[in-house]
Amino acid sequence: QVQLVESGGGSVQAGGSLRLSCEASASILSILIMGYYRQPPGKQRELVADFRSGNTNYADSVKGRFTISRDNAKNTVYLQMNSLKPEDTAVYYCKGIHRSGDEYWGKGTLVTVSS
Repeated sequence: QVQLVESGGGSVQAGGSLRLSCEASASILSILIMGYYRQPPGKQRELVADFRSGNTNYADSVKGRFTISRDNAKNTVYLQMNSLKPEDTAVYYCKGIHRSGDEYWGKGTLVTVSS
């Protein structure tokens, strides 16, 4: 069982920045796909960015503004969010798919962007 714990959420004005962290309880080298999803109020959960097959993958809505990165030694994946917009307001979740096929989710962290 792998636990994922997000941190770094908060409230920021439009145009501001936040950095989310997702720390895994096991080596992220054993997690084939790892990244962030978000769920805006009243909407479905959607992919924001992830690592898969050695590549990074971004939703069109965040390309050029968000950057996903990882520190394997710290078992942590980061999401740097710049030029935040009110429509980025959501609960952000970390997700990992282990090489065994098991899927893990963090409990989420709230990001609120005010205009």
